[in-house]
Amino acid sequence: MDLLTNIVIGLVAALHLYFLWFEMFAWETTGMKIFRQMPAEMFPKTKALAANQGLYNGFLVAGLVWSLVILDPVWADKVALFFLTCVLIAGIFGGITASKKIFYVQGLPALVGIVLILI
Repeated sequence: MDLLTNIVIGLVAALHLYFLWFEMFAWETTGMKIFRQMPAEMFPKTKALAANQGLYNGFLVAGLVWSLVILDPVWADKVALFFLTCVLIAGIFGGITASKKIFYVQGLPALVGIVLILI
């Protein structure tokens, strides 16, 4: 079960690394393809906001990766639970306020990781 848990944590981290990349470095290219409902003229105006959001995703990646390298399993689980819970809360909030798809892409994988740690 530990291997499966670590794989899920790694996948959540990889997702957020991808979010960091397109929000910080490809907002006006990849971001436009992902957020098609936004008018094209909004992307240059929101580039700094997206980069700030990408930086926060980077902090989530750092915490999740940190949880994978901690040798004490109890401490590693607690760190992973904290960061997965942050991701889950963000996914729930995004699902409620922006698009339900955000919950499925972001929140659900984090929830799976939390459940795997707790069982």
